[in-house]
Amino acid sequence: MLIVRSVGPKQTFNFELSTLNGKTPFAVNIELINTGSELMLGRVLNTHQQWIGRQLADLGYVVTHQVSVPDAGSDVQQAVREALSRADLVLATGGLGPTSDDITRDLVAELLGKKLREDAVALANVESFFAIRKRPMPAQTRVQALVPEGAIVLQNRHGTAPGLAIEVNPNPFRNESKASWLILLPGPPRELQPMFSEQVIPLILERFPRAGVFVSRTLKTTGLGESVVQESIAAPLKQLTDAGLEIGYCARTGEVDLRLAARGAGAEKIVLEAEQIVRQLIGRHIFGENDDQLEAVIVRLLMERRETLALAESCTGGYIANRITNVPGASAVLLAGLVTYSNDAKQMFLGVRGETLASHGAVSEPVAREMAEGARQKTGAHFAIAVTGIAGPAGGTPDKPVGTVFIALATDRHTLVLNALNRYDRETFKYVTSQQALELLRRTLLNQI
Repeated sequence: MLIVRSVGPKQTFNFELSTLNGKTPFAVNIELINTGSELMLGRVLNTHQQWIGRQLADLGYVVTHQVSVPDAGSDVQQAVREALSRADLVLATGGLGPTSDDITRDLVAELLGKKLREDAVALANVESFFAIRKRPMPAQTRVQALVPEGAIVLQNRHGTAPGLAIEVNPNPFRNESKASWLILLPGPPRELQPMFSEQVIPLILERFPRAGVFVSRTLKTTGLGESVVQESIAAPLKQLTDAGLEIGYCARTGEVDLRLAARGAGAEKIVLEAEQIVRQLIGRHIFGENDDQLEAVIVRLLMERRETLALAESCTGGYIANRITNVPGASAVLLAGLVTYSNDAKQMFLGVRGETLASHGAVSEPVAREMAEGARQKTGAHFAIAVTGIAGPAGGTPDKPVGTVFIALATDRHTLVLNALNRYDRETFKYVTSQQALELLRRTLLNQI
């Protein structure tokens, strides 16, 4: 019996020692294959390795080998053959669609010596996809309902290509004649990710239960670099790491994820104690856990307080509003988002004074302050964020170099202004600035400023 326990928002997973069909649980060797010539040409960013790897790691599994191959028959078949010769579980992404370069399904069936048969449920899903959208179904899309005999069909709620799970038993490619599982997933992340979470993970937990208890928790931080996070916590956690605590860091622009994990009977106690120490040391920088996003935390806090927000953006061009409105329920808290890119717009819509612009320039603390206060006054919001800066690559001066930005937050008590220097490309500049603005609001909401 395998017991998976999810404890509240912390999503603490416990895997209790058990047996499956009379067999003792064992360590699983997992390999990942990403197919697609667009990956090799740099036309599409391969995010599957990072996303799938993290989902598995949070459950105590580790991807031991990963490879990307083009949409060529020999390359795909060779990658699958080699993976099956080593791995207990092979995950392959891409190549399940209806176009001529979607050949993974056919190649795998040929490699395994299995016939393709039309699956009625898969076909109904394809037909329903087009019927709901009142669009004619192209004849070629029917090919997506072809399934290798004996395969388990993984339904696709967000597209037309189903996933496939195949038990390769006997496995002709392993010297020890050990069975393997091969799981094929569609390439688009919006289709793959829910399919993986809802259908693949339960299958993995059933077929490959972990031996013993495994506890994992990820704390999400902002405002600190990866090395600073490590320097802050490594020594204080030394005793726990000696006792079995595993620490992992994942750095992204503007954020660092800190993963705390442990195995064995005392795993939950070790992770809990480690979390308490980390929160004491860098708690002000922790904005969430596991898959939390900063914008979602902001929306949740505002909803809990029944308070509202207005935005006045210049250099970020609506980036902050985009992040906020990506959160379901944002309409309850966001009253307005104004992109006042020109000086005239700042004066017309926000009431910024002409003399302030003339004396200090558009990129300045006084202008940021008046933008935020004007947005709050004109919308009636409880809080208003304003940003003005120089995204570059041109436009900087010795006094205000490229990357200079002023972020203002107006409340009913005061207006706070943050001056930062974000020397990045334009897209990264906008993201980092939006992160700083949202973090300023988060800390204000939590009375940390």
